[in-house]
Amino acid sequence: MTIIRAALSALCISLNGAASAAGQAAPVRAFTGLTLIDGTDRAPVANATIVVQDGRVVRAGPAMSVAVPPEAERISLAGKTVIPGLINVHGHVNTPQDLLTYAAYGVTTVFSLGGEPPEVFVARELQATPQLTRARVLVSGPVLTPHTVDEARALVDSVARQKVDIVKIRVDDNLGTAQKMSPEVYRAVIAEAHKRQLRVASHLFYLADAKALLMSGTDFIAHSVRDAEVDTDFLNALKARGICYCPTLMREVSTFVYESTPEWFSDPLFLRHANAEWVKSLVDPVRQQATRNNASAQRYKVALEVASRNLKKIADAGLPIAMGTDTGRPGDSRGTSS
Repeated sequence: MTIIRAALSALCISLNGAASAAGQAAPVRAFTGLTLIDGTDRAPVANATIVVQDGRVVRAGPAMSVAVPPEAERISLAGKTVIPGLINVHGHVNTPQDLLTYAAYGVTTVFSLGGEPPEVFVARELQATPQLTRARVLVSGPVLTPHTVDEARALVDSVARQKVDIVKIRVDDNLGTAQKMSPEVYRAVIAEAHKRQLRVASHLFYLADAKALLMSGTDFIAHSVRDAEVDTDFLNALKARGICYCPTLMREVSTFVYESTPEWFSDPLFLRHANAEWVKSLVDPVRQQATRNNASAQRYKVALEVASRNLKKIADAGLPIAMGTDTGRPGDSRGTSS
């Protein structure tokens, strides 16, 4: 957790003081002596310096090559490692407090894919400031599960009036326990959303649905393919469309990991931000035994193995992967799952 804590420390120190009282110049700060991971494939930079001005990083690199303005306040981060803010492209934000929790773990932006209450929409409108001390959020409103073409169009109209950042649909039968949205209906959602200049993110499970959704114009694969090995046709379709694949492997982990007590339940940072009642319920032996006996949990354990193999095939093919966690559901910690 050292990397995340150091990244957060640098973020909060620089942004909290980025702009002072009206009429005064924003302070310049230089963070020194740190190890810098810049988010590229370059090796970590030892003894690096980061200069922050007006709430933005203006210089970063080896100390010998970064000019520090003489008026800058110098802050030593010796022994710390700093990384760019993490972006969770598939989470769920249920309250503004969730955005503080994400930030505590170094997640500075989260794309919430469904179920946000009005106060999270308000938080989105108030985040265009360098003094922000929480994660930024993008929203999709309610997850759409229409049953008819007319309902599909009406629901898209509804979320468009909410000014969502993306439309989210669910094309899944919950391991055979629910009715799946038909191709005719999800094609209507996609067409109506595109007409309104909105992209569509698709929750899915099955390879056949993933292929069909790509052909129908979905803009984002919001989960792993978990029923079968992805094939050349699917890889070619992803490449042709330039679509990101978001594996959300921790979503599967969260369905079965509480059949015993996870090691992170003793981590002080986790305990500082976790719901104490929720943690207590998950260490209950009766509940853990129920998870071990739960057929769906065990099915998702197998699905994780399939999803992991598919992620490697997609990575080996050089296709774009956007990392997300599906955190915000019951059992998903916005810290350990990120």
